[in-house]
Amino acid sequence: MFRNLTPVVRALLISNFIVYGLQWLTDVQLEDAFALWPLGPVGCAECHPFEPWQLVTYAFLHSQASIMHLAGNMFALFIFGPDVERVLGGRRFAIYYFACVIGAALTQLWVAHAIYPEPYPTLGASGGIFGLLLFYGMTFPHRRVLLIFPPIPMPAWLFVTLYGILELALGVFGTAQGVAHFAHLGGMATGYALILYWRRRRVAR
Repeated sequence: MFRNLTPVVRALLISNFIVYGLQWLTDVQLEDAFALWPLGPVGCAECHPFEPWQLVTYAFLHSQASIMHLAGNMFALFIFGPDVERVLGGRRFAIYYFACVIGAALTQLWVAHAIYPEPYPTLGASGGIFGLLLFYGMTFPHRRVLLIFPPIPMPAWLFVTLYGILELALGVFGTAQGVAHFAHLGGMATGYALILYWRRRRVAR
């Protein structure tokens, strides 16, 4: 099973698990420095500063409150990532993944600044994972995806579409505190824009 892992997916899996172990060893120190903190007001003594590297590093951190945060993201990376990497190749896969991570981060910064006055950190690989889900659904639309709960099989395109609609509904009507629904959508939107860009470049040639 693990022999089917592609190089970049394997590196991401290993990196995320190592960083999660380091989080337990350092308590909140890694989160303070490397989670995605909002753009706080100047002179706010209680605000953690935003730093440019956080646009990427937050995606390697996961909640210590529940290992399911890490497990869910890594399971999706393990299931969907290798097929996407085989289509794109290692270099483009890495570009695509981290573009989605950064797009999700920028979306979250905008939403946090516009809607939520209290600063709180964003962490997790979900922005990149949602970008991978979008690519998978667009590239393999008719592959069957079996949900864990409820155990209903459906084509990949329908799974991705319903998941995106659910995230939008939860973001608009629910609470985004604790779950960055709009960041997930930002990852998908960035992935879609990059897919269109690559397709147009290929047609232009």
